[in-house]
Amino acid sequence: MAKAVSEHAFKRITQDMKAGEIPSLVLLCGKEQYLVDWAADLISKKYVNEAMAAFDFVRLSDETATAQAIIEACETLSMFSPRRVILVSGFAPLEGKRMKGFTDDNETMLADYMKHIPESTILIMTCDTPDKRKKLYKTIDASGVVYDFDTLNEKDLTAFIIKRFKNAGKVCKTSVINEIIQGSGYYHKETDYTLFNLENDLMKIIAHSEGPEITANDVLGIISGNLESYIFALMDTISSGKKGEAYKLLYSILGKGESVYKILGMIISQYELTLDVKELREKGMSSPEIVKMLGVHEFRVRKALGIGERYTVEALKKAVSSAYDTDKNIKSGLIGQNLALEMLIAAI
Repeated sequence: MAKAVSEHAFKRITQDMKAGEIPSLVLLCGKEQYLVDWAADLISKKYVNEAMAAFDFVRLSDETATAQAIIEACETLSMFSPRRVILVSGFAPLEGKRMKGFTDDNETMLADYMKHIPESTILIMTCDTPDKRKKLYKTIDASGVVYDFDTLNEKDLTAFIIKRFKNAGKVCKTSVINEIIQGSGYYHKETDYTLFNLENDLMKIIAHSEGPEITANDVLGIISGNLESYIFALMDTISSGKKGEAYKLLYSILGKGESVYKILGMIISQYELTLDVKELREKGMSSPEIVKMLGVHEFRVRKALGIGERYTVEALKKAVSSAYDTDKNIKSGLIGQNLALEMLIAAI
């Protein structure tokens, strides 16, 4: 029942649930463990009678998740529920990790059994990143279904935020939602920020807000932003000709204790990205093609496109060159660090 992955797993599983196409063997995995938990709960609530949950829903993990225990749980008939649900959470062998008491023979036995699970049972297994070379994974992929919950795209992430605010009786402008997304660092490769973190921050924002509308002031201080988002904001003010605001933002960043070398390194990196995006766009490439070519998230490409529209290619090359010169001047001690950054802002 393996499917070609053309849309996010949370949409696929929602459609499969509506169509009644959940097989007896399911793997929930991926970076977004928030959605893994959501999906496991979704399946159990649909197929297990709440009054019979003590009998028809079984959770196994760690030392309780032996091959024999899993098989016995699957073979037990449900009481009064449409189907019996067995949840094996954080199953280490699926990731290629050793688990106490779980031998290669146990893996073979379990993999063989997985091909013949009763239709009255749903065996759900979860993990972070499965080892696709393992027999267990190959069996699930061939005999069941795999839902890999990766990072949400911007449209779905925006919908996630709007829904949380709506449930709390709040409304929010698109510009403020964009500030939340940008400031959170959700799309920043070097962070481990996930939907768990985002929901926690959204709850703080809701608690902090006083009126029916979430404002930028409500967000400020909760979503404090990462360095990348601040650098993009700095570039945005510079490219708009608002040098006074740019200087204020620079000293705001410095006031957060960020290293001058780190700030300058990020400025160079972002201008290089903007230049690359600008050049590829002028060659006629679309945004999806640019994303694929550069291997960066669409959110960052779109931000770079917006800033790049205010420069010519030559002006961007000059900005990158000026940033390199600033780096040399700081490291040689020719100019003071803060003054050098001020001079760079003036030059670009």
